[in-house]
Amino acid sequence: MKLSIHSSLDYQFDEPTDVLLQLEAAAIPEQRIEAAHIDISETEYFARVPALDDIGERIWLRLQGQLKVDYKSTVKIDRILAHCDDLDVVPPHQLPGETVQYTLPSRYCPSDRFKTFVMTEFGDIEGGRKVTAMRDWIHDHLSYVPGVSTSETTALDTFVRRQGICRDYAHVMITFVRAAGIPARIASVYALGVEPQDFHAVAEVFIGGEWHLVDPTGMAEEGGMAKIGVGRDAADVPFLTAFGTAKMNAQHVSVEKA
Repeated sequence: MKLSIHSSLDYQFDEPTDVLLQLEAAAIPEQRIEAAHIDISETEYFARVPALDDIGERIWLRLQGQLKVDYKSTVKIDRILAHCDDLDVVPPHQLPGETVQYTLPSRYCPSDRFKTFVMTEFGDIEGGRKVTAMRDWIHDHLSYVPGVSTSETTALDTFVRRQGICRDYAHVMITFVRAAGIPARIASVYALGVEPQDFHAVAEVFIGGEWHLVDPTGMAEEGGMAKIGVGRDAADVPFLTAFGTAKMNAQHVSVEKA
């Protein structure tokens, strides 16, 4: 599948500010960037740096005044698709070293506080079917409600309120999976089917010896997502991080079949 992606940002910085961007689809084996162009308004400083796990790049900027970013790309998804039910869970002692950090609690995903719940709710389910059951539980028990969460909302908060947006769904999914001893991380993506269109966040779970994207909101399919970046939780993958005060004037995302 090919995706046609367009995103744009318009922000104001009244003081000299360092800004970190991560909004370009990653050039990785599972997705081929057939065309890409990014326009960034004049800045004092510009530098590209690798993102986490060498998936994608980040862009350092320093500027004062208005920042306009316009990004367009065509991405061919070559990801090997598999149903979680058909995959085996890798025992913790056999995990590759780079996956171990994703079995541990993180800022937004306090998986150590969910071990009893996960054992009670999903303990009798084997293999990848456990991941599917977790995804279905979240989809059935949470309501997608914009505006009810903030940048401080954790998976525990969302679990109690039973409401949230894509990042909240992803955090709960990651927390459940880690509590079962399975590596899970967040992935920021461009995705078909997301309403309203925006930067999207999903979980990525290490089963069957590979990473697999899982969207507990049910809006996006694994074959219709272009990965931007990955991390422990949302703290690692914002599309824009300002080391100072920022004002958003406008923001736009569109994803279509190419």
